[in-house]
Amino acid sequence: MAILRPGMATSETIRGLERGLRVLEALEVNPISSLHDLHNATGISKPSLLRILQTLEQFGLVSRRLGDGRYRTSTNLTRTPRRHARYDRIAEAAAPVLDHLCQKISWPSDLMVPAGDHMLIAETSQTQTPFLIKAGGIGRSVNWLLSAVGRAYLAHCPEKERDEIIARLRKSDRPEDHLAREPARLAKILAETRQRGYGIRDPGFIGGFYGTAPQDDGLAAIALPLVDRSRVHGAINILWVKTAFPIEEFARRHLSDLRNSAEEIVNSLHAARARQSIR
Repeated sequence: MAILRPGMATSETIRGLERGLRVLEALEVNPISSLHDLHNATGISKPSLLRILQTLEQFGLVSRRLGDGRYRTSTNLTRTPRRHARYDRIAEAAAPVLDHLCQKISWPSDLMVPAGDHMLIAETSQTQTPFLIKAGGIGRSVNWLLSAVGRAYLAHCPEKERDEIIARLRKSDRPEDHLAREPARLAKILAETRQRGYGIRDPGFIGGFYGTAPQDDGLAAIALPLVDRSRVHGAINILWVKTAFPIEEFARRHLSDLRNSAEEIVNSLHAARARQSIR
């Protein structure tokens, strides 16, 4: 509970609380909102909104996505389950970690989570990098079998989950899913991924989004899974311009940074669950 400062009118405090509640109400109606969206919904000026949102963030009631700066109600606010709540929690945990990693090494990272026949970008630091890298924002889809993140995830997820994903892809007629019909070759690739210690793109994969024509983005990637005991939450990568470094050299430079970031995200999820359990 906030303590009134000397000279602060109770009516001013109530008005501030009322404004904060209006913002939360607007976020319930439109769960992923820009500052402009919230201004239109509440009628509160943008400078005032920024102060309100900063306060709500400090109290863990609202979080801001790193990839596009949009606001959403934090998963800490309620125990009521909602669609994709698990992946929202992972994205919230990943955002400050990916931001810090990008500040340290300059190259950007993505958090990818499972989404049926593809993986989905749930958070990204591409907006934070000084390099001109635009490989896709939040909500864009990436294939399982040719991407670094997909291979990192599949190489370490439980066998039952992996078999279910591959069985789904085996029914697809999309070129990027063809490897699902070559079980021996795929098993060898995933074994090599585990032995190497990180996922890399298939040599023939040049970029582009799942279900669309390939688009050469000029990038390379290394990726690690977010392993949490017997399950995998998702995968994170580092992207770089492939002409800048060979894969092995880049991994020597930055694999430990990526590994530390993956561990930090998982530890953050553990801490969040512990806080939730004592409420």
